[in-house]
Amino acid sequence: MPLIGYARVSTEDQTPLPQSEALQSAGCAEIFEEHASGGNRARPVLARVLERIGKGDTLVVVRIDRLARSLSHLLEVIERLEGKGAFFRSLQDPIDTSSPQGKFTLQVLGAAAEFERALIRERTKAGLASARSKGRVGGNPGLRAKDPEALRKVRLARQDGYMERLNETAQDWVPHVRRLRPDMAWEDVLRIINGPLPPDRHWTQSRLLRAVKAYVADGFLPAEVLGRAGRRETDDRLPAIVAAIKGADPEITLQTICDRLESMRERTPRGRTSWQPSSVRMLLERAEKLGLL
Repeated sequence: MPLIGYARVSTEDQTPLPQSEALQSAGCAEIFEEHASGGNRARPVLARVLERIGKGDTLVVVRIDRLARSLSHLLEVIERLEGKGAFFRSLQDPIDTSSPQGKFTLQVLGAAAEFERALIRERTKAGLASARSKGRVGGNPGLRAKDPEALRKVRLARQDGYMERLNETAQDWVPHVRRLRPDMAWEDVLRIINGPLPPDRHWTQSRLLRAVKAYVADGFLPAEVLGRAGRRETDDRLPAIVAAIKGADPEITLQTICDRLESMRERTPRGRTSWQPSSVRMLLERAEKLGLL
C-alpha cells in the first residue's frame, strides 16, 4: 500500500524537516509539507493531499496534532479517507486504521466525542429545568425587548457560527472555486466538487453560492470568482471539465478520471454513460491544444 506523508509546521520560521525525515524513514513514497496553523482547516496542501489519495493508500503523519487540532476535524478527515478506501496512520500515536487495533482506538475516540456532546446536552437541559423551577424566564432579555444592539450581537454570532461550519468543509470546495471560477459555469464547478464526495456531503448550487459569497465578503476568496462565466463552445465543455479534474491532481490516472466522470453522470462525446481511458486521453489532448492545461 502506498504511504503518503503529510508534515506541517505553523510558521515560516519553523522547519518540517524532522517530520519529513521521520516520514521518509517510515517508508513514505511521497511527502507533502505545509506551513499553516493547525486551527485552520482550509489548508491548500492538505486539501491537495486528500484529493490525491486513492483507494488502498495510507495518509501518514508523525503526530495527530500535525493533521488536526480537534477531535471533530480528525474524525472528519478519517471519514473522508475511509470513503475513498484509504487509511490513516500516526507514527507516535496508537492509530492505524488499516489494523484492528487502530480501528478500535478510533472507535473509542468517536465514542468519547459523542459522550462529551451528550454530557453537554444533559447539563444544558438540567440548567434550563432548574431555572424554570425558580421562575426564571429563559432567553436573552435584550432580544425579548428587541434591543438593536442585542439583535446585532446575535446576527454576528450566527455569522461566526456559519463561518466556522464553512471552515470545516472548505477543503472540499475552496480550491476548486479558486481555480475554476469564473472560467467555468457554476453547474460544472458544482459537479466537479461533488464528484469525489459521498452523497451526504454533496453541495447544492444555492448553498455553494452562499458559501462563496461569505468567503468573498471576508476576503478569503477574490471577488472575481463571482463574475459571470464566459460563453463556452459546446465542444469545449468536456475538455474543460477533464482539464479541471486533471488540474486538481496532476498525478490522477485516466481510469480514475473515468470513474470521476461517471460519478458526475457526465456522458461521453458519443452520449454514452460508460467512459474509457482512450476517450479521456483524447479530451486531455484537446484541452492541451485549447490551452486549458
